[in-house]
Amino acid sequence: MEAPRTLQEAIIHFQDFENCKSFMTELRWPDGVVRCPHCGSDHVIWLANARIWKCYSKHDRPRFSLKTGTIFEDSPIGLDKWLTAVWLIVNCKNGISSYEVHRDLDITQKSAWFMDHRIRFALHQGSFEKMLSGEVEADETFIGGKARFMHEWKRAVRITGTGGKDKTAVMGILERGKDGKQSKVRTKIVANRKKHALQSEVRKHVEAGSALYTDDLNSYKGLDEFQHGVVDHAVQYVDGKIHTNGLENFWSLLKRGINGTYVSVEPFHLFRYLDEQAFRYNNRKDENGERLTDFDRFKLAMSQIVGKRLTWDRLTGKQAEPLPGTDCA
Repeated sequence: MEAPRTLQEAIIHFQDFENCKSFMTELRWPDGVVRCPHCGSDHVIWLANARIWKCYSKHDRPRFSLKTGTIFEDSPIGLDKWLTAVWLIVNCKNGISSYEVHRDLDITQKSAWFMDHRIRFALHQGSFEKMLSGEVEADETFIGGKARFMHEWKRAVRITGTGGKDKTAVMGILERGKDGKQSKVRTKIVANRKKHALQSEVRKHVEAGSALYTDDLNSYKGLDEFQHGVVDHAVQYVDGKIHTNGLENFWSLLKRGINGTYVSVEPFHLFRYLDEQAFRYNNRKDENGERLTDFDRFKLAMSQIVGKRLTWDRLTGKQAEPLPGTDCA
């Protein structure tokens, strides 16, 4: 069967376990040789009735499944539902809430919420070796609920000042597309909008000598190693090539998802929602500028599920977790 092109085709295709097995086996072991994720041995046998492999090397975890060593590990939910959830998250432009996943897949809302966060964990890009260059935009925004939409008791607890005092500051750095290629964005939760916090991120991710465009926030003053262009939003939003409209577009997409789809996002989990939106934004097109199909984006996300694990205790803060999303993503 050909690769599914639409959500309906994907649901039908992955209802068959053999299709799930064939797809994930090819993805995990592209050379066709299945290896034990615990010891790396290829001396394994497939147990069809149990739908697992058995490794004949001497160690205490000889049995493994398609889920072992991935974000799906130890989940009782079937692969047909997992793969459908991945398809939905990476292809829904404004995101998809846990309540929608709960209704669509006929699982509990709690399970859907946990599932969504495990998928977002897989979408995190990790560290970046390539510095952004060419024409680069830098901007920041605040994420948080508006006081006028809160109940009185919640407003009294959450709102203790004006402006961005009770919101989370997020910085974005965008490399504009060139030669037909799409723009790329990286995001980072920052402590504040002060000079040290913002300039350290710019220097960390942008190649010296690049054309850097920002607004007239004082915190950006002093970036002399860049061709720094500033636009004063009190006067105009565009001055030739000097603008931050690319990042403004990204912020619009991000906030549309948070406000319209997720409604409420705790600051503790915000970096994963940034990872999700950045993944969709950065994978609109391929390296040649051709638009990615839903299946291409789904396959790319699935290629990132191996070697990642997010437990319930880590997700809910009961167990300390290194915050991968605190790097630009």
